[in-house]
Amino acid sequence: MPEIPDIEAYIEALRSRVLGQRLLGIRVVSPFLLRTVDPPLEAVAGRRVEGIRRLAKRIVFELAACSGTPEGAAESVPVFLALHLMIAGRLHWKAPRAAVPRKGGLAALDFPDGTLLITEAGTKRRASLHIARGAEALAALDPGGLEVVGSSPAAFEQALRRENHTLKRAFTDPRILSGIGNAYSDEILHRARLSPFKQTQVLTEAEVVRLHGTASAVLTEWAERLRAEARNGFPEKVTASRPEMAVHGRFGAPCPVCGTAVRRIVYADNECDYCPACQTEGRILADRSLSRLLRDDWPTRLDDETCPSGTDRSLDPR
Repeated sequence: MPEIPDIEAYIEALRSRVLGQRLLGIRVVSPFLLRTVDPPLEAVAGRRVEGIRRLAKRIVFELAACSGTPEGAAESVPVFLALHLMIAGRLHWKAPRAAVPRKGGLAALDFPDGTLLITEAGTKRRASLHIARGAEALAALDPGGLEVVGSSPAAFEQALRRENHTLKRAFTDPRILSGIGNAYSDEILHRARLSPFKQTQVLTEAEVVRLHGTASAVLTEWAERLRAEARNGFPEKVTASRPEMAVHGRFGAPCPVCGTAVRRIVYADNECDYCPACQTEGRILADRSLSRLLRDDWPTRLDDETCPSGTDRSLDPR
């Protein structure tokens, strides 16, 4: 799922291409994408893009107010397009009036100098586009999580401790912290040397301060890196796993800090990647499926990974 750094890269690329341009129209080919009916699609045609920004994990296009609608009624408020790419949605910049791909194509936003295609891999259609009339309607789409970068340690602590959750849950809940998902939560928790399953209400004051600084640093560093890449071309290879990452998507690879093999926990459509030496004091966290399958053979600590026969259990047997 595109998270803050990926979304900032898209916004960087879009600003240089469509800011100040008129949106000629939107061609929606997937009925699941558009989640609102008022204002209608026709109401956005011809409006100038006056701003592009992020709202949590949404990319928001601010379209200028019109002096009049097709019916002749005055309209003095801006209209916003709020696009959520969810897990598998991606953006592509193509030539003007480019065709929407038959496989995975959702919609096209047409501009004088090019077309922004919205696609989604797989068969599930989760990406969404809302058209909001006015700032109040746009604000209703905000899940309310704290923007970590720029926040105070006190505000960060208040958000974390409002309810008792695991750190992994807290970092990926948009009502608690904004714009962070699977990938960057893994990276943040690894750099902070904290277990993804540690409860938020048992964190020490020192751990909260360290976690706040680490989260701000990781998100800022990656956003700056991906924005710089976007200046050289449209980001066509947005992915949750990057080779420069420390643990996310690197199951079985050595931790860049200590060399211990990175472990993972798979659940539903997600996974949590971590280093047991750096984050869990050598404990190997139970995977719901594998630990039940192996039962007594499931190693609980790094020291238990090699059984008497010498067979290494450190890697996923699947």
